[in-house]
Amino acid sequence: ISNKFKINSVHNTRIISSSTEAPAPKSEEIIEIPKRIHRSPSDILYALAATVGRDATAAHYKYHDDPYLIPTSNITKRTYAMAQEAGRKAAKWIKEEHRDLFKHQEAEPHIKAFAPKLIFTENSEVALQTLEELIQLFEVRDAVFVYNLLKKKGLEINSETKQNLLELVSFYNNEEPLSEDLYEERSFRQSNESRERNRKTWKDGDLAEQLFHEIEPKTEKAYAALIRGMATYFQAERAYALLQEALEKQFQMDTTTFNSVLSVVNFLKDTADLRWELCKDLLKQMNQLRLKPDLGTLNALLECISSFGNFKLARQSALQVLSELKRLGVTPSLGSYYYVLIIFCRERGPVSHVIVDILNELGQQEFKIQHPKDTYFFATAMDVCRNHLHDCSLAQKVDKLLHTGKNYDLIGSTYKETIYYRHYFALLSQTVTIDEFMQTYDLLVPNVYIPEPGIMEEILKMVEINRAIDLLPRLWSDVVIFDHVDRENLLLRLLKIMIDNKPDTKECNQQLPQQFAKIALDIYNKVEESKRLSFTGGMLGDIICLLIRGGNFEKATEVFNHTDKNQHRIPGTPTEHCLKEYIETCINNKAPSEALVCLQYAIENQMDGTSLAKNMYKGFTLNEIYLSKMKSLLGEDSFKK
Repeated sequence: ISNKFKINSVHNTRIISSSTEAPAPKSEEIIEIPKRIHRSPSDILYALAATVGRDATAAHYKYHDDPYLIPTSNITKRTYAMAQEAGRKAAKWIKEEHRDLFKHQEAEPHIKAFAPKLIFTENSEVALQTLEELIQLFEVRDAVFVYNLLKKKGLEINSETKQNLLELVSFYNNEEPLSEDLYEERSFRQSNESRERNRKTWKDGDLAEQLFHEIEPKTEKAYAALIRGMATYFQAERAYALLQEALEKQFQMDTTTFNSVLSVVNFLKDTADLRWELCKDLLKQMNQLRLKPDLGTLNALLECISSFGNFKLARQSALQVLSELKRLGVTPSLGSYYYVLIIFCRERGPVSHVIVDILNELGQQEFKIQHPKDTYFFATAMDVCRNHLHDCSLAQKVDKLLHTGKNYDLIGSTYKETIYYRHYFALLSQTVTIDEFMQTYDLLVPNVYIPEPGIMEEILKMVEINRAIDLLPRLWSDVVIFDHVDRENLLLRLLKIMIDNKPDTKECNQQLPQQFAKIALDIYNKVEESKRLSFTGGMLGDIICLLIRGGNFEKATEVFNHTDKNQHRIPGTPTEHCLKEYIETCINNKAPSEALVCLQYAIENQMDGTSLAKNMYKGFTLNEIYLSKMKSLLGEDSFKK
């Protein structure tokens, strides 16, 4: 082989040529070695994961792969996820409480995270290094305890350590943070907090302010740490006052500190004009200090503008901010576009198609999280598509963008994911065909999204409009699985669809009447067992009709007897058409006693019993006992005419 080919290497290019007597080729093959691409340790895993799509038939990996432990409702989704984290917390508690049982160290090298935490007491031997280590580990409670212990023992603490402790305490407001692996609990807390109006939670006069006063001489970092902490926990007035104090002392404050104050301007001023003027004053101060705005500045300004009640001023200010900061090289994030949507697409404002421009600008890019509000974009965009524009094509563009690359990571918490798909399903149910909708339904339900009762009602309306009654048995099964059986509006809607759309056994499934009868009987049993629901006459009448159509006369009689015996407690009555259908079935099943009870019920409830009696007289061969009872109910021979 070495005699046959000759390889010439020039830099990174190898030229392979033949040395035999055969005629030389006209063109030589050139192999170019590409430059080395730096790879992270997990790139191979990402590449392998990219070859496998999401399995729509499998639950989220955080749930146990067991039929009894896979959630089938939104409540169980949250319960199971929180229960798993509760078990993890219980294991940690046992590890801390019984640390004498966990002295073995199997891991080499030693993993500190798996070892029990140190317990500090008043008699503990601590040093400045101990405090610094606790600060680096973000152990707020222990760091504060050791700091107080060092002061009590009279040990000197340098300004740098005090500054680090000030930053830690200000960031967490002197509260122990949740563990990073307790994702569900943290997202659950955040969803609850987001529903509440922002309020001041900063601890006035606490350790953070004490540390700030102890640090001498004052520095930019000390002011910045305290200002950011106060702004984060909505102590807006003091944060702004401290910023002005620092500027008067000629401290060079940074952009992040200004951003934190800009984000709470709406707490400092009441009207839109005053808020906008204050924003411009702060921007002028940044310009005087030659500070360049960044993404945080853009989003803080847009957040303030989104609180303006003056719609015209809000739109003008938002466009001005976007244009100016784009000129300065600031690229908006998804969080920026979230604020643009809530500024332009207000519930009581004029219709805006700004989302079209946003989607054209975004294209099919893949995003990384740059701002906490980035996770709000997709749910808000789908809300705009549904409620503001009612545009299915835009919603599908948003969904396509969500499923581009790793953008699904920006859907946010489970709560935001549920909101996103709630809007998406509601819009699809009103705009696309039943077949297209069911394709999406099959793909996402129940492992990705479980429809709420309101969405299930929209789906039933869609089924009713399209007369897709063959889907009702499956949808009823889903209603039961999703634990929506205590929603009276769903039960009434389902019964109405089945009553109004009598199956034609020649055109559809011959078993459909029997399936409808089974659904009706299930509804009857569920309502009877429920403590929240109660029967109505109309509901019982529909159940009786469906049982009759399904050939279950015995159960239909049982339901009617229940209606008759409890008529004083049941509001409303079955329709006359229902009673007529029941009597005709009694005739076919040769049950005159049941028919007579039905006739008596109709007369007692002020219905026209003559037509019912005529049907009975024609359909039965009645003896004198039945005839005398009918005469006593209707009068002499009125039903014979």
